[in-house]
Amino acid sequence: MVQRARRAVVFTGAGMSTECGIPDFRSPGGFWTRYKPIEFSAFMSSEEARREAWKRFFAIHENLSAARPGAGHRVISELMRRGHVSHVITQNIDGLHAASGVPPDRIIELHGNGTYAACLACGMRHELSWARDELELRGRTPACVGCGGIVKSATISFGQAMPEQEMADARAATLNADLFLALGSSLQVFPAAGFPVMAKQNRAQLVIVNREATGLDGLADLVVHAELGDVLLALLARLALTSANHSG
Repeated sequence: MVQRARRAVVFTGAGMSTECGIPDFRSPGGFWTRYKPIEFSAFMSSEEARREAWKRFFAIHENLSAARPGAGHRVISELMRRGHVSHVITQNIDGLHAASGVPPDRIIELHGNGTYAACLACGMRHELSWARDELELRGRTPACVGCGGIVKSATISFGQAMPEQEMADARAATLNADLFLALGSSLQVFPAAGFPVMAKQNRAQLVIVNREATGLDGLADLVVHAELGDVLLALLARLALTSANHSG
């Protein structure tokens, strides 16, 4: 399927990053099962909620900042370089696809990016080191240096609207796909999990690779329950062997 594909879309979830040492915050025992999420409306209306949200974010960010792209990230980057993959749609906020060499304009981050902050009023980018200094050294929650608006990590919070442009880009890529690879996602978080369904309805082949079963396994053309990095490394080896045989 990958050998034939020229417009494959790769859709990645938490399983892509857990192999890099980043915890799955939604799983049993994960961060969001131990802390009640702070809704976006509370973040906007309460200085106290913003302070607590930033405190939690920096606790999570320690895992993100220490992580490096894993085998799966590198294989996806190589598949794109070889012309099989057109876009990566990701639910992850760690920035590891970009770090692995995937061009930024080919990455669609549905849940935002946790490697920087942004003003919610004007969109101006702010670095996290600055935001931490504002909170810990100056004792205030970050405010935009440009317009004075509220600054937040560039991630999508509970209750916050999904980013319109990214959703539109993901839809366009999905409808153009000849193959849809859902990798390391439980496919339970909507609307993001709707894209594999959309691809299948548009007659693209659907492959799901995940440790555990997903609710969409019955819809897929191929399902593999295994470690993601191992599967992708085996795939790349098979493609290399096939290429060598053809050239020989």
